[in-house]
Amino acid sequence: MIFDTHAHYDDEVFDADRASIMRCLCENKIGAVVNVGASMKSTRATMELIERYDMIYGAVGVHPSEVYELTETDMELLKRYSKHPKVCAIGEIGLDYHYEDTNKELQKRWFIRQLDLAREVGLPVIIHSRDAAKDTMDILQQEHAEHIGGIIHCYSYSKEQAKEYLELGFYFGIGGVITFKNGKKLKETVEMLPMDKIVLETDCPYLSPEPHRGTRNSSLHLPYVVQAIADIKGITRKEVCDITWENACRVYGLSIAKEDC
Repeated sequence: MIFDTHAHYDDEVFDADRASIMRCLCENKIGAVVNVGASMKSTRATMELIERYDMIYGAVGVHPSEVYELTETDMELLKRYSKHPKVCAIGEIGLDYHYEDTNKELQKRWFIRQLDLAREVGLPVIIHSRDAAKDTMDILQQEHAEHIGGIIHCYSYSKEQAKEYLELGFYFGIGGVITFKNGKKLKETVEMLPMDKIVLETDCPYLSPEPHRGTRNSSLHLPYVVQAIADIKGITRKEVCDITWENACRVYGLSIAKEDC
């Protein structure tokens, strides 16, 4: 069984066939999925999904590119959502400096505020960091995120930077990029990482692996990621699935038996 630790099935591109995809998951050995909030709207949609589908769990939070209208009232709502037994993380949160008009100080403020929320409610975090390596690490170290824990989503920095995240105890979300011909940096990082710090993710509908690159992604494409990791680590596909399942359950504080799926 495969555990997809990061998906966005609330996205409108799944509106036409979401129910049929959900039916296909367990039939294709996808046993558990965490649907991740990226805005207040998508977080509300995530709460609906975890009620509707047994295999779907949730993360609640606001992506750095969506923080510009956040309020403390929103934080109180996220806190209330976090009490649901199927909510297992605060995320995705972090920093994204990709666009020139980014308000970096505002992003930092809400990143720290959501880290505080995670600490308060006792949940791990899912970290989004793009073009913001130093500031992300500085904040995580200053805020003692080693006491919070979580996953670095869609890891894209160097293997040297990865060692700093390892020192904080974080896990690494590995998805379709590991199959790309230009994914050399990530492959080198995965080769260095211990298997007990790797989890599988799709970020669907984005980042489809080869040979489906450029099309809508789903958890059904994760076997390609499993094979790529198995090849790099010199272990079997079953070992990759089993180890990453246990890792996902550990970081999210879940107890899901593979045979129950």
